[in-house]
Amino acid sequence: MLKTFDLVLIGVMTATAAVTYTIKHRAELKLEEVHRLEAEIKLEKDTIDLLKADWALQSQPNRLERLVKAYDDELQLQPTESTALVHAKELPMLKSEVPLPDVTEAKASAKGATVASAKGATVAGAKGATAKAQPIPVPAPHAGAEDDADADEIETGSVE
Repeated sequence: MLKTFDLVLIGVMTATAAVTYTIKHRAELKLEEVHRLEAEIKLEKDTIDLLKADWALQSQPNRLERLVKAYDDELQLQPTESTALVHAKELPMLKSEVPLPDVTEAKASAKGATVASAKGATVAGAKGATAKAQPIPVPAPHAGAEDDADADEIETGSVE
């Protein structure tokens, strides 16, 4: 009896060791993946920093002034007046405040027009001419309603 109990314990210990090794191996793989992702993130951040530095060099006022003078004949650029720049808040009506057309009124007027044209068609049909009712175009619902709210918050670079 003692020998079977010993064999059962050895089997349990072997199974436990195998599970522990498997968990350790998976943890090492995850750690390698984390290090790889951290290296990719660092590379992307370095690339972003490099692009920001390049943009700073490309958009230097004295460089842009030289380019404007060099290509003045082709571009015909003129300075923008500071009064021409405004915030979206300063515009008369924001996109989000534009009223949507009332679809029920459009449908009712279309039905009335169809009935009237049908009556006219019977009269005209008696005379030999046919008339067709033209459907009133109704705008489709806008899928990117969330984008409209963001579009109202766009900064235009005005000086306050």
